[in-house]
Amino acid sequence: MKRCATCNKTFTDPKLSYCLDDGTPLVEVDDDEDELTQVNPGTNWTQPAYRPPSYVPPGSEQKKSRTWLYVTAVIGVLVLALVGFTIAGIVYLPRLQKKVAQANNNTNTNTNTNNATTNSNSNSVNANTEVKNANANANEEAALNAPPPTDHDLVLGQLKDLEQEWTVANLNADKKKLAKILADDYVGPTADGKIQGKAEYINTIQRDTSVQKWDFVDLRLTLHGDRATLLGKVHFQIQDKEAVYDFVDRFVWREGRWQATGSEVTLNQDQGTPNNQ
Repeated sequence: MKRCATCNKTFTDPKLSYCLDDGTPLVEVDDDEDELTQVNPGTNWTQPAYRPPSYVPPGSEQKKSRTWLYVTAVIGVLVLALVGFTIAGIVYLPRLQKKVAQANNNTNTNTNTNNATTNSNSNSVNANTEVKNANANANEEAALNAPPPTDHDLVLGQLKDLEQEWTVANLNADKKKLAKILADDYVGPTADGKIQGKAEYINTIQRDTSVQKWDFVDLRLTLHGDRATLLGKVHFQIQDKEAVYDFVDRFVWREGRWQATGSEVTLNQDQGTPNNQ
């Protein structure tokens, strides 16, 4: 007698090797086990006394085992990956934080160094500017307090240059330049013989475009300390005519420069009314 290991059916046909229901290979059983089955006459198999509550097709348990094996393998890989990431985070995260902190410290250090350098340069520039300003002020103060020159030729050259500036300022009616050339106590006659001071001189000056060129000749200097008197002649080229004037200009040394305190101009030859200087 043979029995199916899957459905527990028994078969008496000695030539039958597989179960007729599920195809499971049959196994040999003893005669004692035959008592548990009920024999139906006229058939070649025996109905078992107990039937399993459900039928499981052959091979399904093997498929389920393989599926669970795959699932278990995937879960294992995920767990290993998670463990690996956790270990890597524990090991490398402090190093990464340390590197970031060092980078921030280096950045702060460089920023502070640059700021310090900038501040140092700014302070240096400010210090240099202050030094230059101090030097300029010192030089200006020294120039203002400078004593009058005593060299005759030097003073003659200075006053001749000043006469040139004075003439240009008169012809252009440059009041700003005249305010610097004339001393505050300047006094001089006008063309009609009236005495005028510095303010009236500057306010009444008018531009003169008739003079083409001029030249100073026969200059003579009298120098007494901070006072100087310059005498000479000036030749004016007015269109096609020439006018020659004698002049006597007086100067005083103040604030480190020569300033005019008076001027008298007379026509050397009877050629017209003299220009006021």
